[in-house]
Amino acid sequence: MKPPATQSPGNDSVVLSTREVYQLLKDLALGTRILQRHSSLHPDMLSIDIDGWHLTFCHEAGKILHCSECRAADGRIANLDNWQRFGSNPVDLLSAWERAQVEALLSSS
Repeated sequence: MKPPATQSPGNDSVVLSTREVYQLLKDLALGTRILQRHSSLHPDMLSIDIDGWHLTFCHEAGKILHCSECRAADGRIANLDNWQRFGSNPVDLLSAWERAQVEALLSSS
């Protein structure tokens, strides 16, 4: 079941929920999604694609600090402003094992 979509304040565009992005990261950790890493303009930022979704992470010393933006394959988008309003970043929902798997995939790609 797909979580309900939310609207960005002052904007008619539908944004991604924390839960949708978390599920994408969980699927990546479980090996059911394909990761493609992109070069980054900033050393603390990491940009990746997962099956048509584009995500940008803030990271330090191989550890993901948070997801700063995500654009779904269908064009919906969310960022820190959207997620903090609801109290959590998608990365915060990952279990310790899931997070370790994602970080390992990011460091090896």
